Amino acid sequence: MLKAGRTAPDFMLERLEGGRVSLREILREGPAAVVFFKAGCPTCQLALPFLDRLRGGSLPIYAVSQDNAARTREFLRLFPVRLPVLLDAAAEGYPASSAYGIEHVPSLFVIEAGRTISETCEVFDRRVYDGLARRAGKAMFAPGEPVPAYKPG
Repeated sequence: MLKAGRTAPDFMLERLEGGRVSLREILREGPAAVVFFKAGCPTCQLALPFLDRLRGGSLPIYAVSQDNAARTREFLRLFPVRLPVLLDAAAEGYPASSAYGIEHVPSLFVIEAGRTISETCEVFDRRVYDGLARRAGKAMFAPGEPVPAYKPG
């Protein structure tokens, strides 16, 4: 997995809702977070609904599915996630996942406007997610909500 300080590889991926988008296009508005996930991953099922709570904050978050469109839509039906979703096609050898060195999901990258990776997280780590929420200017966890401190992918 690429580490903080490295340059984020550009990608061109299909949007679940249609069309294509590149990382360069995403970063035109400023920094963004990108989280790679698989529909069958229990840690992804925990993490993505929490990340969705940051939608509309000052740090856009894009979810990159390693599943096909049908499986990804089923995940979104089962879990309350309305983040923009991109598809990293298995038929094409998972080009973005391969470029980012993804070995486990969820894998989260905070990418600055100049494509420098400023933070990474390869698990669910509440401390990292709390920092992401502060940066996005939104609450992720409700007071007293039962949230694990850590869950491996």
